[in-house]
Amino acid sequence: MKDLRPEIKKSQLDSNYHIAVIQHPPIYLNLEESVKLAEQYILEACAQNARLIIFPETWLPGYPVWLDYAPNVGIWDHPPAKTLFRLLLQNSITINDTHFKKLQNLSIENNCIIVMGAHEKVGRTLYNTILYFKPDGSYEIHRKLMPTYTERLIWGMGDGSTLTTIKDDEVCIGGLICWEHWMPLARAAMHQLGEHIHIAQWPMVKDLHHIASRQYAFEAQCYVIAAGCTLTKQQMLDGIDSIIKSEKDRIALELVETIPVMNSDFVLNGGSAIINPDTSYLIEPLQKENGILFTELDLNKLSEGNLFLDTNGHYSRPDIFHLSVDTRPKKNVTFE
Repeated sequence: MKDLRPEIKKSQLDSNYHIAVIQHPPIYLNLEESVKLAEQYILEACAQNARLIIFPETWLPGYPVWLDYAPNVGIWDHPPAKTLFRLLLQNSITINDTHFKKLQNLSIENNCIIVMGAHEKVGRTLYNTILYFKPDGSYEIHRKLMPTYTERLIWGMGDGSTLTTIKDDEVCIGGLICWEHWMPLARAAMHQLGEHIHIAQWPMVKDLHHIASRQYAFEAQCYVIAAGCTLTKQQMLDGIDSIIKSEKDRIALELVETIPVMNSDFVLNGGSAIINPDTSYLIEPLQKENGILFTELDLNKLSEGNLFLDTNGHYSRPDIFHLSVDTRPKKNVTFE
């Protein structure tokens, strides 16, 4: 007798989801060479069956570490700071430029999702941006809502139009950048979007950042991928030297040279980890070491924690609290 029951397709939520976290330094401030390097790591991750491949904050072409450690970074009209910013601007990605399309094609050709932290250039303003590349050729972006402290020297502010998630079949993936994890209303907005996997991008993931990442995992009852970078002072100097085209631009090195550590010392320690919804580590932090973190996420288990916590369901009080999120793009000038 013929079985007339409809075929039941296996959901991605009922199977293990393969991910990879890249903890390697870029070729510092060298966009072209860093994209080539990213390709190597993406292909290595795909060879291990990774579906979701994650890079740290502004990996392209490198986090502006001088903002945290160089003594004279905030001096008005400082020639080394101005030159360094110009070199960074010249080596930042633009939506649909050749470097963007290279990453887009890597996602398509290798049937994977690439999550890249990047300096995104819009006109002559930079944004701290997460780029999501999907295998169907589509993409999404998230721009950091509020640059933190000295970061305001180089980045513009994002708006609610890029507070978003992507879907991979039924799997919901989202992310926030660095200190956005201490913006309670940003967290609440992301929780409402129903993430199964949350990407927490950091320059490096130190103890304080792990606290925020683990808190997020429990609050959202999702997996958190804490992605940080490794980088030495010498790698900063070598990378900048590789993009200098004239002697007058060598002044940019002065700001990095004033960072008060030895050239061989790490300025970014890595610290990438993968965190379960109960705040335990699925993969412990990797400190001061290059590598790729591979694992499989059992997404079917996520609902277990909702027995006692669902911040946008049975453990919410919409009769008392309400958040309104403005998702309209904000522009200074509009032409009617």
